[in-house]
Parts: sequence; structure tokens; C-alpha cells
Amino acid sequence: ARLLQTKMPSLSDEEGGDPGSFDPSEGQTILEDADRDTMRVLLSTDNHLGYEEADDVRGMDSFAAFEEVLYLAKRFKVDMVLLAGDLFHENRPSRRTLYKTMEILRRYSMGQDPVQVQVLGDPNAINYLNPNISVDLPVFSIHGNHDDPTRDGGELLAALDLLDVNLLVNYFGQQREVSSVQVSPILLQKGTTRLALYGLGSMREERLHRMWRGGEGSF
Repeated sequence: ARLLQTKMPSLSDEEGGDPGSFDPSEGQTILEDADRDTMRVLLSTDNHLGYEEADDVRGMDSFAAFEEVLYLAKRFKVDMVLLAGDLFHENRPSRRTLYKTMEILRRYSMGQDPVQVQVLGDPNAINYLNPNISVDLPVFSIHGNHDDPTRDGGELLAALDLLDVNLLVNYFGQQREVSSVQVSPILLQKGTTRLALYGLGSMREERLHRMWRGGEGSF
């Protein structure tokens, strides 16, 4: 798309200094609207939500930066946000971190605008196809080495599973089996454009190497 304006407004420019109160339909256009065949994806990684959360000065930095990511996603009218690992700084984030993350995601991902991207695979795994909620900014995420799954009561769970079960993100790329690695794509389409979205959450290199050498990995 052709760049129409290069200067982004600061988050404090909006009413009350709260980017969540901003209506992306108002104001100047930054990019031309994507055509019906162009899939616009915003990629973000290593957000490390909850980093130094006990610090009086830096405690809110990770949340402010993550909120700006979603703010820009709305401003640029992207079709989806792709989080490429380490959304959380720890694999057992505090309740405060989980609460603030859920609140931010809910504020920015819920809305009435129709999602233009179709799902060609299993629709039950994608939150914006659920008839009980209204999502207009799909967020897809894999886990990183900071927020990887751990055993909890015998079940392998990550903090991202909590966001996924609450229909706030689409968590993919996790490996539930310890004896094999299988990477399956999420098949998406917008107009004539098709996308196979592959993801593999973080795992120990020696395990991944052993799987591939033993022929226990597949795409």
C-alpha cells in the first residue's frame, strides 16, 4: 500500500490519553485501504508482558508497548495480528499480568467490523468464527521459551491456553505429544490470496534435533 502519512500521533494525543478510547475510523488516513486480495498482517514478538511489574517506574512499560501494538493494528486496519513468541515474560505470570493482558486484548480485539479472512481448515479452532462473541481483530500466537507450557496437575498448559479458552487469542504451534513433533498449518484466504500459517512453539533444541533425526517430525 502507498504511504500517505508517516507521522504517527502519540497515544497521549487521544482523548484522556487513553489509546483504547480512540476511534480508528476518525482522523487522517495513514495507509490506503488494502484491496480485497491483500492480506495485511502485523507481526509482533517478545512483548514480555509482566517484565519488572513490581518496579514503580518500569512496571507498566510492557503493557503500554503491547497496547500500542494493538492500537497500530486498528489504525492500519490489519487483517490479523501475529505474535511470534514470548508474549509473557514468565510461564506462570501473575494474576495482575493476566488480568491486564486480558483487559487489553478484549478492548482491542472485540468489535462489530466483519473479519475479511476466511478459514479453510477447522473453523472450531478460530475465535472469530464463534457465533457467541464478536471479534474484529484476530490475534494468533505461538509460545516462546519464556512462556512455554508446564505440567499443572498432570496437564501440559501455558498461560496462552487461558487466553485461548477465553477466545481472546488463537494459540497454535504447541506440541502436546512428547514422542513426536507435528506442525500443521492454519489455512486462510482473503479474496484470491491463500496463506498457510505454520507455527512451532519453543522447545529444547536437543529434543527437536532428536525428533527430526529419528524421523518423528512431520509437516
